[in-house]
Amino acid sequence: MERKGTVYIMASGANGTLYIGVTSDLMRRVWQHRTHAVPGFTTKYAVDRLVWYETGGSIAGAIAREKAIKKWRRGWKIALIEGANPAWRDLAVDLGLEALPAAVESGFPPSRE
Repeated sequence: MERKGTVYIMASGANGTLYIGVTSDLMRRVWQHRTHAVPGFTTKYAVDRLVWYETGGSIAGAIAREKAIKKWRRGWKIALIEGANPAWRDLAVDLGLEALPAAVESGFPPSRE
């Protein structure tokens, strides 16, 4: 049986820095972004809010969709997000993860002291 794929968009805040990814385990991947478990782009730019996702297809289909969305103009990506999530809420809360601290939820990165 083929695993299901999920394409997702993380953001640093409303209209902030965007990251587009694909995974077979959305909860685990979002947790990794939010806890900065894997150093890289999302850690550097505090991109830890799940603002959009699409699930249900095959991994191969999800990878193709991810690659297509990555080629889109920024305005199209924002329209995709705002079509489903106009307030740019952190959808990870709806999936069962704890809410981000107020500073992160408002779009400002937390202090890294």
